[in-house]
Amino acid sequence: MATGYYFAHRHILGIEQLSCEDIAHILSTADSFKEISARPIKKVPTLRGHTIINLFFEPSTRTRLSFEVAAKRMSADTFNISPSTSSTTKGETLADTARNISAMHPDIIIIRHACSGAPLLLSRNVQAAVINAGDGAHEHPSQGLLDMLTVKEHRGTLSGLKIAIVGDIAHSRVARSDIVGFTRMGSEVYVYGPSTLVPKGIDQLGAKVCTSLEEAVTDADVVMTLRIQRERQNDPLLPSLREYARHFGISRQVLSLAKPDALVMHPGPVNRGVELNPDVADGPQSVILDQVTNGVAVRMALLYLVMGNS
Repeated sequence: MATGYYFAHRHILGIEQLSCEDIAHILSTADSFKEISARPIKKVPTLRGHTIINLFFEPSTRTRLSFEVAAKRMSADTFNISPSTSSTTKGETLADTARNISAMHPDIIIIRHACSGAPLLLSRNVQAAVINAGDGAHEHPSQGLLDMLTVKEHRGTLSGLKIAIVGDIAHSRVARSDIVGFTRMGSEVYVYGPSTLVPKGIDQLGAKVCTSLEEAVTDADVVMTLRIQRERQNDPLLPSLREYARHFGISRQVLSLAKPDALVMHPGPVNRGVELNPDVADGPQSVILDQVTNGVAVRMALLYLVMGNS
């Protein structure tokens, strides 16, 4: 880290806005916070007296709970709002919801929304810092950061690695954050999936589009699989999940093409027997649960850093 570095971001809307120095600083900060989760009493007063609102308009288990755990471990007051309990069900716009929440003077708002750009809209209508917890098929920055932290822990570097991402690239905000993040930090990202699920122009983010599963996985340092996101597909883009598993699923045989110590990753939830065989998901190369653990540390780091600019 260069002398005089300053983390200048008030909002975290995407990996795209972060420089190499920003990413390195976030990962270093997250690494320092991991020690807190290992204590008998997992609590520090860092954000005592601050209010954090989780505004989740889409279902979530890992991300929502992870942000809430991160906030509580730093002694912040947290409140959860879901679509069924918000006034958007009565016709209120997101902008009006944002203004009403802002009038209650929260310090940080964490938002997940089905529409790309919703966090940006929110950031323009509130005084609080805004963290994007996933917007449409745009970005999921905290997931991208925890993926990078997990790889760095196991590999010691993010430079010079081959990252293979296999699955539903078109509907995956995780894929976009990972492509931008890993590429920015010096890795090469290879993507592969059904032709209907690999969007045109994804190579402009820095990814190499592969024509076969073998090309994507061979000699990879990391093999990341993605869930088929049927809830975001207007029309069926696959003949069947069984057909997908046969041609695109990661089995022991497919994984043998990667480096012997290749990491197996998945942002969750895992559809066992579809994108990942159970023996691979639970195998010695899987770091899926490490990703979950690192998610808390990364989100603690983000809450801490944006509060420094609030």
